[in-house]
Amino acid sequence: MAKVYVTRELPIGGLDSLAEHHVDTNPNDRPLTREELLAVVKEYDGVISLLSDKIDWEIIQAARDKVKIFANYAVGYDNIDIARAAKAGIYVTNTPGVLTEATADIAWALLLATSRHIVAADKFTRLGKFQGWHPTLFLGGDFHGATLGIVGAGRIGQATARRAKGFGMKVLYYNRSPRPEFEAQDARGVDLKTLLAESDYVSLHLPLTPETHGLLDAAHLELMKPTAVLVNTARGPVVDEAYLAQMLSQGRLAAAGFDVYAQEPKIHPDLLGLENVVLLPHIGSASRQTRIKMAEMAAANVLAVLAGGEPLNPVLP
Repeated sequence: MAKVYVTRELPIGGLDSLAEHHVDTNPNDRPLTREELLAVVKEYDGVISLLSDKIDWEIIQAARDKVKIFANYAVGYDNIDIARAAKAGIYVTNTPGVLTEATADIAWALLLATSRHIVAADKFTRLGKFQGWHPTLFLGGDFHGATLGIVGAGRIGQATARRAKGFGMKVLYYNRSPRPEFEAQDARGVDLKTLLAESDYVSLHLPLTPETHGLLDAAHLELMKPTAVLVNTARGPVVDEAYLAQMLSQGRLAAAGFDVYAQEPKIHPDLLGLENVVLLPHIGSASRQTRIKMAEMAAANVLAVLAGGEPLNPVLP
C-alpha cells in the first residue's frame, strides 16, 4: 500500500478515490513548515501540494528516493522547481481547466466591485452614513461600450473575455502569439502598451515566469488612463504593487482589485488603507464544486503514477 500525504486539508469527498492507499493530511490549519515538508518527502510515495509549499532543490533532493509525484492542487506551479524535479525522476502535475470558470467569475466580481465602489459603499452604509439618495454618491464607471483589456490569453483570460460580451464591451488582448479563440470572439490582439493605453478595464491572467515577473512595472502602469481599473487574479509578482499603490493614492488610477499578492500572504501596506482598492484572500477558485474537482484531479494524477503509469496532467520543464 502506497503512502500519500496531503499538505493541507481539502474539501470532503475530493480524495475518495485514494481510499485504497494510506493517506495522511496535515493536521494543522496552516501551511507546513520547511522542516515538516522535508520530513514528509522522505516518507511518502506521493504528495498533494499547494502553492504555499515551496518545493525547491533542497526539498527535491530529500524527496528523490521516495516521492514519485508532486500533484499540485492549483493550475499554477511556480512554487515547484519543475526542471529539477524532472531530473530527479519525480512527476509534477497541476489542475488545468477545472478552475477556469470560477476564476473568471472572481475576475468579474473584482471588476464590478472596484468600478462601482461596492465594498466602500457597503462600509459607508453599515456605518450609518447613508442619508438618502444623492446624485454624486459613489459615482463609478460604465461597462457598456467600454474597453476591456485581457493580459494573458489562456483559458481563464478567454473565459473572462466571453463574459464581457454580455456587457456590450470591446475586448483587446495581449499574448505572445495570436490566439484564434480570441479572434473568434471579436477580440483584437494588440501589443501590451496599446492595450494599457486604450483599455478602461484591465484584467491580468498571466502565469508567473521569468518573463512575466514585474511585467507591469512603473513605465507600463503609467500608460493606463487615470479613469482605468486594474484587477489581478493571476500572480502577484507580475505587478509593481508599490508603484501601483502610489498611483491609486494620488488619483492617477481609478481603482484596483487583487486576489493575489507579490509577497502572499503578506499584503503591501500601502494598499491596505486605500478605499479604491478591493483585496481578496486568494479565492479565485473557491467554489465548492471547483475545489472538489481540483482535489479529484490531483488524486487521479497520483493514482495513475502510483499504478506505474503516466500522469494525466503532467507539467514539463
